[in-house]
Amino acid sequence: MRIEPKSGYTLVLDQGSQSSRAIVYSAAGDELHAAQVAVSTHRDSGERVEQDPAEIVGSLKTAIADAVTDINPKLITKVGLATQRSSIVCWNHVTGKTLSPIISWQDRRAADWLAQFHEHRARVQQLTGLLLSPHYGVSKMRWCLDNLPDVQHCLEQDELTIGSLSSYLQYALLDERPLCVDPANASRTLLYDCRNMDWSDELLQLFGIPAAVLPACVPTIHDFGYLRVAGLNVPLSLTTGDQSAALFASGDVDPATVYANLGTGAFVQRSSGNRVEQIEGLLCSVVYQDDEQTQYVVEGTVNGAGSALTYVTNELQRGELQLEHKEVVAHLPEWLANTASPPLFLNGVSGLGAPWWVPDFPTQFLGDGTPAEKVVAVIESIVFLMQVNFETMYLKCPQTLATGSAQRWVVSGGLANLDGLCQRMADLSGLTVVRPDINEGTSRGVLHLLNRRSNTTRPQYTATVFEPHNDQGLFERYARWRNAMAEVIDLHS
Repeated sequence: MRIEPKSGYTLVLDQGSQSSRAIVYSAAGDELHAAQVAVSTHRDSGERVEQDPAEIVGSLKTAIADAVTDINPKLITKVGLATQRSSIVCWNHVTGKTLSPIISWQDRRAADWLAQFHEHRARVQQLTGLLLSPHYGVSKMRWCLDNLPDVQHCLEQDELTIGSLSSYLQYALLDERPLCVDPANASRTLLYDCRNMDWSDELLQLFGIPAAVLPACVPTIHDFGYLRVAGLNVPLSLTTGDQSAALFASGDVDPATVYANLGTGAFVQRSSGNRVEQIEGLLCSVVYQDDEQTQYVVEGTVNGAGSALTYVTNELQRGELQLEHKEVVAHLPEWLANTASPPLFLNGVSGLGAPWWVPDFPTQFLGDGTPAEKVVAVIESIVFLMQVNFETMYLKCPQTLATGSAQRWVVSGGLANLDGLCQRMADLSGLTVVRPDINEGTSRGVLHLLNRRSNTTRPQYTATVFEPHNDQGLFERYARWRNAMAEVIDLHS
């Protein structure tokens, strides 16, 4: 049975670390049909993290085909795409052949190479809004240029493109084979001037990246080309990063709200409007640009969120835990509700991110506990890391940033479905935590950005609200955790 609308539909593609999704929305913002295809990640010694370009492209094509099974494709009028940020791939833009794996944002193989630019860190942050980190694209790009013969040969033939995952997916999926990149993804390379909204000649020279291999910089809203959907051409009108899109899941950004999206990594964001604001230890990111405006956020990054839970679960399975990861996830709500005194977990999974930025931070437990208590400790470490970013965001916040104090958290992402995590966030910060009853936060954000200029009716969302309580045990563990983190960081500074 086909579903017939009163007006056009929107197809949103969300390519993440663990899966590719395709969702069809009505003109009123209702989800009509969705499909999801899991994708694999290959890890080597904790430093190298890769994905297969062919698998990622194939997963999106499968998801698209499945999502429109019961939809008349003639009624899909526009497409938006959100992808992982900071992941890169190399390809021959003449033949279409990929020359490298997708090197994940989690990959840190070129950390030592990047360390040589430490004295330039202030200038890099001034231009890009970011700190020197191997999680961003430039060190991965340079590694490919230095270590992959196929990339070197293609460069000599003037046929090489090195781009963000978003750029490669546009090239691979669209009839026009465009070579372009949106601001949210371009800004995750350490090569993008976040004020001029283009590649920085100064940084290209500093890092030794040829300008000719990079895609052209374009706005978030752009005529990227046409996606083939069930034999029909539908325009791709928006491309952005997954975390940038999630910020808009429930509408335009509220300056008095702190946004947290908790997936494989966790990201804490606060609007700075049309201003580039730089706070020590935090990032300034471009989240949206069209022909009328540019929007920035101050951002903190927690690398070890869902990835930390997976890491510790795998470690415990090799020892004392007899549960599979999915069983651990199923037991987590109970464990969070009933565990009063977990040990501490110093969380450096995938490298310690904001505001400290220690790529080789040693992950460890302090104190003993049952497997359940250790898993709870991992969740608390994520809450603690977000709290540190929140405190840095406000205690070190320039006066020009805020029109007032933070009033609430709005949370999204898979881990945000844990009531025990949200309650701890509220208790520790003293702010109300609001969890909108919205599935697919990234795709909802893409939908909003595509339709924000229209008079499209938006559905009214309900939300679960967590009010802060006086949890002295949590306060005490956070204080001990802060002290322990400081001691280890001092040893590695």
